[in-house]
Amino acid sequence: MSPIRSTADSNDRDAQASSGSVAGPAPRPSARRAVLVLAFVTTATLIPLVGPSATLHGTGEAAAPGVGGIGLLRTVLLVSLCIPAGELLVARLASRVPGAPPAAVPRSWAPYAACAGFVAALGLASVVATGNLVPHSLGQIDVGGLYRTRDGALALLEVNAFLVAGLCALSRRASLQVWPPAAVIVAEALRAHPTTEHSPLVGSGLTLVHLICGTLWLGGLLYVLRTLRHWRTAPRAGAALLGLYARVAAVLLAALTATGTWSSLRRMPRETILDQLTQTAYGRTLLAKLLLVAVVAVLALVARLRLRRAADPLGACTPARAEVVALGLVVAVSGLLTALPLPIRWS
Repeated sequence: MSPIRSTADSNDRDAQASSGSVAGPAPRPSARRAVLVLAFVTTATLIPLVGPSATLHGTGEAAAPGVGGIGLLRTVLLVSLCIPAGELLVARLASRVPGAPPAAVPRSWAPYAACAGFVAALGLASVVATGNLVPHSLGQIDVGGLYRTRDGALALLEVNAFLVAGLCALSRRASLQVWPPAAVIVAEALRAHPTTEHSPLVGSGLTLVHLICGTLWLGGLLYVLRTLRHWRTAPRAGAALLGLYARVAAVLLAALTATGTWSSLRRMPRETILDQLTQTAYGRTLLAKLLLVAVVAVLALVARLRLRRAADPLGACTPARAEVVALGLVVAVSGLLTALPLPIRWS
């Protein structure tokens, strides 16, 4: 082969590569992204583990045994609900986007979420089976006792629901995948409001709506951003998908605000809510959650403005990524909130 022919072939390959006709290896995630993800996971893990001692300091309240571990398990359980719920929501929205790449779909994380949720639910069930204490040996766990109490039955329901969720996720049938997470959300709403509470059904209803909106918001935004990475060749379709999600997110934010405010007023009367927000562990954690939600709302507003006014609508992805991080921290704080002692209704 002559040098001239070799040079020509090399130039042809370079031209093909620059035009995209020859696909190169997919770029690996950058080290910076890996460090950021690790930092986020570490922070989200430390919130329920370290949070109890920080929020209880100076309140005179005593922490329940294992409150940090229970908060962490509850956080994992909530995240495990967000992932399949968000994937189902975005898949439905994507089907309404004209010109959407049909084959460019991110790999589902639902099977992994089901496994994580199953482990978390199993850990929480073991706590219930030990009389709401952290078991130190298998002999302390009374599995049969779970069938005799309301909390035990709900814990078993969550364990079985995540097990079924994993099987449904492998089947990839959306009509089946929606029911197991829904069962867990209902169980969580009932668990959060025992029958001894004043108007428990009202409280469970508020928590039910709150959980549904929260899981759809975080899970949906996460899957939208993952989908946009696969829709790089169709920026208009990506912008349309982000716009559809933004409309849904606005409704979710309104519902979250309404149900969260109502639930807080039910547990902390208006006459004492300001004092309890600063003088109780539950109130301090709730205040931290409110501040994080405010940050999330600002980021969502910035993303929406960029989506409408910027020359490149996909520039809204930058604040949207920060919004996902903030929402993840909100979930971690929520997990801690469920493990802390409820405030006393001061008169």
